[in-house]
This record gives sequence, structure tokens and C-alpha cells, in this order.
Amino acid sequence: MTDQAVDVGGAAAGQHTGQFLGRQRELKELRADIERAGLDTLSGKKSPRARVLLIAGRPGSGRTALAEELARQVAGDYPDGVLRAQLTEPGGARIPADRVARDLLDALAVPAPPGAGQDELTELVRGALADRRAIVLLDDAADAEQVGPLLPDTSACLVVATARGPLTGIPDVRPCTLGGLDVKSSVELLETHTGSVRVTVDPRAAETLVEACGGQPAALVLVGGWLAARPKAAIADVARQLRAMPGDEPELPLAERPLARSFRLVYESLSQPSARMLRLLSLAPAGIADAHTASALAGCSVSGAQSALVDFTAYGLLRRDAAVPERYRVPASLAPLLRALTEAVDRPGEVQLARARMLERTVRLLQSCRAVTEPPGSPARKKLAGLPRALRFPSAAAADAWLRAHQPALLAAARSAVEDGELDTLARRLVAALVRALAAHRGAEAAAPELYGLHQLVLDVAERRDLHREKAAALLNLGDLDAQTGRTTEALARYRAALDAGRAANDPYAIGRAMESVGGAHQELGDWQRACDWYGRALSQRLARGERADEARLYGRLATVHTYAGRYGEALRGWRAAVAGYRRLGDLPSQARALSEAARVQEYAGRPEESLRTCREAVEQARTAGDLRLQAALQLRLADTLDRLGDPTAARLHRATADRLLEDEAAAARDLRNP
Repeated sequence: MTDQAVDVGGAAAGQHTGQFLGRQRELKELRADIERAGLDTLSGKKSPRARVLLIAGRPGSGRTALAEELARQVAGDYPDGVLRAQLTEPGGARIPADRVARDLLDALAVPAPPGAGQDELTELVRGALADRRAIVLLDDAADAEQVGPLLPDTSACLVVATARGPLTGIPDVRPCTLGGLDVKSSVELLETHTGSVRVTVDPRAAETLVEACGGQPAALVLVGGWLAARPKAAIADVARQLRAMPGDEPELPLAERPLARSFRLVYESLSQPSARMLRLLSLAPAGIADAHTASALAGCSVSGAQSALVDFTAYGLLRRDAAVPERYRVPASLAPLLRALTEAVDRPGEVQLARARMLERTVRLLQSCRAVTEPPGSPARKKLAGLPRALRFPSAAAADAWLRAHQPALLAAARSAVEDGELDTLARRLVAALVRALAAHRGAEAAAPELYGLHQLVLDVAERRDLHREKAAALLNLGDLDAQTGRTTEALARYRAALDAGRAANDPYAIGRAMESVGGAHQELGDWQRACDWYGRALSQRLARGERADEARLYGRLATVHTYAGRYGEALRGWRAAVAGYRRLGDLPSQARALSEAARVQEYAGRPEESLRTCREAVEQARTAGDLRLQAALQLRLADTLDRLGDPTAARLHRATADRLLEDEAAAARDLRNP
């Protein structure tokens, strides 16, 4: 199948291998346009931005395939490769610029801070491309406003954009407008499906069929797939049948009617169950489906769904994903036709039930994906063993590979579920399962950009449904991510809003957590008085509830702020209270750390002898706890104190002890790895 010659709206068309048919004139013009002198060059200035080539045409005209072929032909001049970004959802909605920028940054392996806005992210993209020589392929742009912020500020890069029409607003861009393929190339495309014999027997019928398809690659692929499935059908018969097909609906532009007729020809040849499954694939998140998605939507077995997906691909109704072979994409040119059919044929209740089945299956897969990371014998692993084989992963590595491959579709499913608004309970479960799976496999820090967006989705649902407890939790999580990336003022606003939501929910945990977080934000901003005030409020709540571990921690946080403020007496009282709290809890390592901090404060206060005694007490507690790394750190602190007291010999002994402890700790770690 000549996928490069046939673009049906997806960005992946050019990722397939195959013969590229036709469009030689357009390719020649586009290549010449790369070297064409622009307005800046004519005025004697060097262009400050990348050259932009625009390929204009309706979905199904082959615009993406042409862009990919052009990129392939000139790739040797751009050693930093090709970056691809989709600018429009299969449903026609614009993809926000911040999401597009994140996709490009991921491809460039450039970290992007969680919660960063569009301007910051697009600036990062331009900065990352400033010293590169790459091709940026922007597929299905809605307008110039989408493309402009992503243009590299260097003439060393080339931007190839596809769109339905001109991108007014980007200077010095001449669109290459696509119509149908020429007759020769169209017939050759048909031959790739039917073989040459049927075309040779009746070449005039082949030309008539090409004319009925308007030379549109997407329409020719559908008709070719239909003919390939019927080796005895004559091309003349299908040409007559196609002309008799309805497709002159007044709402359809004239140029789109051949594709509508070709689609109807194939659709009406499907069995009723297959036709229903195809229609329901319009619900697939981001137009991405696999056997699990199709199985859940149609309510059939996974094996049956897989067989149907293969058949749909042979017809040209789906495209197999080159990067993930078990994944399929709904061509963007067919997505509106599928949606229209679903709305016309399927009852709303049935559609909602299909969507619910899909979300429920996704939740269970994510739960399984997380459970496989738990230790053998854990409750999660026992629950995993009871799941059907189709929902189980054989290993954590297999689950991780699945999560990475399906992450775009999973994130799209979460966004779609929240936007739908009719299945909020399932949407919340899906988001929660996705958060846990990402944290388990990638770690909270590495997955922070995705987690930020997911917590924002939870907040959207909570605000829509007046779920104060969930709102508080989402705001706290978002505040933490803001704080981790240095946006302390934004984090403070989140924490204050979380406190209000926690009070509205009468949730003591959220209230206490929010008050402590507000204190932490003020501490980060250097406002010691407000930090102490909020820590004190949080401590009072913990004392009233008898939450001893939190009490001890808050005494330590208060003591830290007093230390920064130079109030060493209050700081020492705070650390002593923390030590007493950890002693009651029997937490020896935390007790040792609190004693160590108290020793530091004593040294700041000019009481080195007391600091030495306290630090030795901390060392003894760490030794009792068996924490070698903590013992080593405390031995080094003792050495520093002894140096200041004028005893370098004793200081050297403590440093040697610290080195020995670290060696012992490293040896113990090696023994654990290699039992």
C-alpha cells in the first residue's frame, strides 16, 4: 500500500515506507521555494526566522504525505532531523499551543517546567531550535496564530506546514495548493490494490473510476481496498456503483463529495457488527485505538476487535501506527464522516454506554499497570492475579512500555472524559488511576508535567460538581508542583484556595495540610513572621487532634523559621519539642536529625561546647537506629565543630570515621543488589 502517496489527514502518513506517487511538479516547486530569496534577503538583511513552506488542501488530498516526502528528500540538508506536531484534533478542535510546544520539547529532549504557560513553552522551543538545523513539520494548522509562536528564530531551520487554506499573517509564504492526483498517478495507486491485470483489461473504466473519486488519494485508497477484498469485481461495475452512491448532501463542499461516496461504498459493505464498531471508533481518544479500545466500545472480545481492526486497515478505514504496531489511527478525513454516522444511527444512550465501557476498561488497565510494580504477595498483586488475562501485564517492564506507548491516548481519554461532563465519576477514577500509574512507573518528579495537567482536570470536575474535598486535594497538588518549579507566588494562591475548599468540605486533613503549605510558601518568600504564624496555626490543629508525627514535624518547621530569623532561643525550644515528640513516637532517626539541628542552632548562638554535646547525643541516637549514612553526616558535623573549637586532631578522627561508615553503607548496598 502506498501510504506515502496517500494522506488521509494523519501525521503518521509519511512514517510508512512505500512508493510515493505523483506530485512531482509540487515537489519541484516546494524545493525551489526553499532557496527562493525572501523579502528580507532582497532588502539586504538576513532572514531572522525559518523559511515556511505551506501545503494547502483538504484532509484526504495527500497534503501530509507530500510534506513527509518533501522532508525525506531534503533531510540531508538538516542533520538535526524532523520534528512533527499535530495542530488539530481528529474532531476538528484546535490543539492548544502549550500542548504542541510540550510535544516538540519532548521530541527535543528538553525539560519543560510543569504548569508553564504558552509563552514560556514556545520560547523554550525557539531557544532549543536556535542552534539546530532541523525540519519542523506542523500538520493541519487552523490559522497563522497557531504557527507563528512555533517558528524558529533561525534561518537554519525549515518549517513545513499543512493547512486547509492560506495562513494569512505569516509573511513571505506562498501556498502550494493541492487538487486531485493526475490520472496516471491515480491509476497507479489503484493498481497497488487491484493488481495491474484488472486495470489493463479495462483502462478506460479505471480512468472513469479515478474521475469519480476526483483524483483524491483518500477516496482512491478506500475504493482500492474495497476492490482488493473482491478480486472478481470489475472496475467498471464499481465505477457505476460509486456514481450511484449518495454523497451530494448540500452541507458537504463539492470537493469532499467523492470521499463521502467512497466511504459510503466501503461502509455499506461491512457487516452490521463491524459497521457499528467502526462508527463507535469515532469515540476513540485523539483518534487512537487498539484492540482493547475497540473491544470495550463495541462490547465484543479483544480477539474479535483485533480482527476487525486489521480488516478496517485493509480497507483504508484505519491506519496502523508505525511506531506502535498494535495501535491504529482514525484518519482525520474520515473522522467527521464517522461522527455524523454515529449521531444519525446510534442512540445517545448507546453511545454513552460505549464511552463508559471504554473508560472503565482503561481504568482497569491502568490499575493493572500500577499493580504490577508492587512487591509480590502484596494486596495489589493478589488483586491483579484475579483479573482476566487480557487485563494483566506479564511484567513491570511490559506495563511500562505499554504506558509510554499509549500515554498520548490515555491523556486524551482523560481530557475527553472531563470535557464530556456526563461521566464525571468515571472521569475522576480514570484521572486518579493515570496519576498513580505515571507516578509508579516514572516517579512524581519525572511525570510532573503530565501530573500538572491531570490535577487541573480533577480541579475542573470538582469545581463543576462542587466537590470541595476533591477541589482542595487538586489545589494542594497543583500548589506543590508550582512550588517545586519556583512559582512560589502562584503556589501560595493555590494553597489559600485549598484552605477555603478544605474548610467548605470540613476536611481536617486538607485544612491542616493547606495551612502548613501556606506557611512553607511564606518561608520560601522570606516572610518569617507570616511563616511562623501559619505554622503555628497548623500546629495548633495537629495538637488538638493528637496527630503526634505531624506535631513533631511542625515543631521542626517552626524552629527552622526561627533560626532563619535569628531567634535562636525560640528555635532551640522548637527543636527540643520536636526531639521529645520523636522520642514518644520511638522514631530514632528523626530524633537524631532533630538533635543535630538543635546542635547547629547552639553553634549559631555561640555555644560550641553545648553544640558538641548535643551532636554527640545525635550520633548515639543514629548509631542505635543503625542509620550509617546519618551517622556519617553527624560525624562530619562533629568534625567541623571540633575544627572551630581548635581540636584538628579529633576532627580528623571523626572524618575518618565518617569515611569508614560511608564505605560500610556502600558495601551493604552492594550486598543487597547481589545477594
